[in-house]
Amino acid sequence: WSVLEDRQGANDAFGRAWRWLSDLMALADQMPPHELFAHVLERLDGRRALVARLGTEAEDPIDEFLTQALVHDREQAPSLGAFLRGLVVAGTQVKRDLDHGGGAVRVMTVHGSKGLQAPVVILPDTLGMPPAGDTHVYFDGAGDDALLFWPPSAADREPAVTQPLHEARLAAQEREYRRLLYVAMTRAEDRLIICGWRTRQVTREGCWYRLVARALEGFTVRDAAADPDLMAAGLPEEDAHIWRHHGRQTHPPRPEAGADGAPEALGGDEQPAWLWSEPAPEPRPSRPLAPSRPAIEPAAASPLVPAGAADPYKRGRLVHRLLQTLPDLKAEARGAAARAFLARPAHGLDAAAVEALAGEVLAVLDDPALAPVFGPGSRAEVPIVGVVAGEVVSGQVDRLVVAGDRVMVLDFKTNRPPPTDPDTVPPVYLRQMALYRAVLAQVYPDRPVTCALVWTVGPRLMVVGEGVLAGIV
Repeated sequence: WSVLEDRQGANDAFGRAWRWLSDLMALADQMPPHELFAHVLERLDGRRALVARLGTEAEDPIDEFLTQALVHDREQAPSLGAFLRGLVVAGTQVKRDLDHGGGAVRVMTVHGSKGLQAPVVILPDTLGMPPAGDTHVYFDGAGDDALLFWPPSAADREPAVTQPLHEARLAAQEREYRRLLYVAMTRAEDRLIICGWRTRQVTREGCWYRLVARALEGFTVRDAAADPDLMAAGLPEEDAHIWRHHGRQTHPPRPEAGADGAPEALGGDEQPAWLWSEPAPEPRPSRPLAPSRPAIEPAAASPLVPAGAADPYKRGRLVHRLLQTLPDLKAEARGAAARAFLARPAHGLDAAAVEALAGEVLAVLDDPALAPVFGPGSRAEVPIVGVVAGEVVSGQVDRLVVAGDRVMVLDFKTNRPPPTDPDTVPPVYLRQMALYRAVLAQVYPDRPVTCALVWTVGPRLMVVGEGVLAGIV
């Protein structure tokens, strides 16, 4: 809210949000809950906005919400706080009335369709069956006298006890599976379309598709494949008919070829070349490139190293953390904050180490040459993601400065002693900066991207020129 207050009067989305909410807050102290929310939904056009965003399904919850507000105003002293608390405590759930389709296609489970009907019902995939499962928990008996059995695998089922329990569970599962088929088939008023999609899995005889096919044996079944006029004429309405169609296509249907062998146009307009071509496979890199990850992973620590030995990466982590957080503090408060952080027992640093690290970090922050890096508009630990040369790059920039005329990306390094020339910088660091530069150049194509390394020992800012990074990625 304080951020919105700072933008009050602005002619943008934030300014409009502040005006809208501030006017509403003034009314909240004067109107009872039902009148307040009716004002928001009707006079301020809130209902239209909610339906536009959430769809017509939002109508029922909105109406129920207003009903709850009206009941609150009638039964007790109107209070916005009491009303909102009552909603939270009650946990009211609204079940939509699906008796009328409203001219829409409804996609639902068989359980959700109970009690409903529609002129046309499509069962899109009836070849699947619930898994039987080898492991299950069984109860022999009922109540407090029931015994629990858990055979870890089929081989562990005891023939006299758990095997009958397993078979009884499968029989109950099959009865429920067939009962759901009955529910699904009886939802159709005029037409029932049963589809099956074959996969590499073997179709089991007990699936819905096989059950329906066996039940239709002996009936007059017209084969759609033998009747070319089926798709054009549609199904006759005067009598009940059963149609069967076996499709073997795995691609979209192509138009009939012309005299020259090329597909005939479906319409008068010229069709694009990609319409009848296979889509190119999308790249699926197994692992995104992390610029800060070295090309050769460091060796694992030896088990012979004592547990209390110093962590060689601890110094770098502490310096990075301080350079990330201290710029948000005033200059006079940074020294005390840095020493207090480093003196925490979890870091295990003595007084001399605390003072040395704090002095190194403060020297970086106080260096006039690095002032723009930590000034207004700069951001710390900025995640970036992009695609470079067909590979996904995912990394986190230590410091990013986006100015009107340029973009500057920086990475902090704690090497001792630091390199004195960009040509002597380790190749892994150059590759890291080249990847950062390639990604940011796509985000800011209108501005040059400058890469630099900040060596905390010194401290010194080293700009890595474009010539040094060229050709690395």
